[in-house]
Amino acid sequence: MKILITGTAGFIGSNLLRVILKDTPHSVVSVDALTYAGNRASIADLMDHPRHRFVHADICDAARMRALFEKEQPDAVMHLAAESHVDRSIDGPGAFVQTNIVGTFNLLQAARAVYESYEGAQKEGFRFLHVSTDEVFGSLGMGDPGFTETTPYNPHSPYSASKAASDHLVRAWADTFELPVLLTNCSNNYGPYQFPEKLIPVVILKCLRGEPIPVYGKGENVRDWLYVDDHARALLCVLEKGQKGQSYNIGGNNERSNIEWVRSICALLDELAPAQNGSHADKISFVTDRPGHDLRYAIDASKIRRELGWQPSENADSGLRKTVSWYLENRPWWENILSGDYRLERIGVGR
Repeated sequence: MKILITGTAGFIGSNLLRVILKDTPHSVVSVDALTYAGNRASIADLMDHPRHRFVHADICDAARMRALFEKEQPDAVMHLAAESHVDRSIDGPGAFVQTNIVGTFNLLQAARAVYESYEGAQKEGFRFLHVSTDEVFGSLGMGDPGFTETTPYNPHSPYSASKAASDHLVRAWADTFELPVLLTNCSNNYGPYQFPEKLIPVVILKCLRGEPIPVYGKGENVRDWLYVDDHARALLCVLEKGQKGQSYNIGGNNERSNIEWVRSICALLDELAPAQNGSHADKISFVTDRPGHDLRYAIDASKIRRELGWQPSENADSGLRKTVSWYLENRPWWENILSGDYRLERIGVGR
């Protein structure tokens, strides 16, 4: 297949691209606007891969998306490009509406146009996979069962509301225009190349720099954590084997509170990169909670396991050790981000 993937210079997209080029014969046209969270360094080793072509473009540019789809004639689309940080959505919700809603609309229209021009096997095989989040379902109590594919939507932040809206658009294009869509909702991802504004890389880098480690509230908020390569392989599984029109929840079977994760990271770094004085955990600092902070997310991933045979291969200990080790071994990557130098690398990107 020729797969058009959006958001490939981001966290999940860069790992997905790496898995596809390593483990499959598919070719990829990757699209990224290289906004603040898009980092060319995350895919620098893949830029000259014979089955990969990078396009520097914004999904909010409708004309550019139509032209790109017409030129590339993709066999499938994997749509990951999104604004995804809850704190940023509170401070500036407009960007989330534009990228997550308007951008998704533009892609659906461009995909619809090429799909309707296809015939025979090319038309039968076409898929549009929309990658979403478990945050669209809202918050769970500590004893509640996990989210299923039929859990009603109840978003609480501008981020989750914008993703919920994009999910509804995808389903509407399937029902109204018969676009063959697939939809996934995943739990919190962690792993290599995650932009250092999310919990796990923040904690790792604060430890390595000897700085206070901020934890919202009392750190009691619970998430189901999914190693990013497991997520990438789940997305491939859905694209290749999923039933058109269906949605699939993807989770790591790994519920932990934020403070548990923070203490686990500190303990790992006490082993792998000890602090000069005491434990890294001594730097934990509880800060004012964010507005509307959902208490708990949990995924019931039994459908994808039952119907498609996927389940995560990493557990909390193995995935976290791999993640911490990667940040220790790739200092230039995150140092360029913290300094801001990575943003200069956008110049001259794309062809």
